[in-house]
Amino acid sequence: MKPKQSFSFEFKLEVVRRFLDGEATTAELAREYALSSPKLVETWVRKYRREGEDALRPKRRGRPPGAPEPPEGELSEVQRLRQENQRLAAENAYLKKLRASRAQGRK
Repeated sequence: MKPKQSFSFEFKLEVVRRFLDGEATTAELAREYALSSPKLVETWVRKYRREGEDALRPKRRGRPPGAPEPPEGELSEVQRLRQENQRLAAENAYLKKLRASRAQGRK
């Protein structure tokens, strides 16, 4: 199976504009540019009509990047205390399980 082909913004825009100017049909454009299907041209035209040129631009995939964590020295006191609290809670839970496990082994 061939990997999914991606097309540049400029390429898509040229194909859409040629269709909208009446220079060729979707089938003719698909054949001329060796596209997999005329449906691809129809999809680009539909997106262009609905959202404009920006709809043809490539989109980032996945979750949008969040705010980066500040370096350790730049944390506010509240953030630092919250991190310390989480670490101590995890440590406490681990020690409780360890004690329970040792107590079961003595019986």
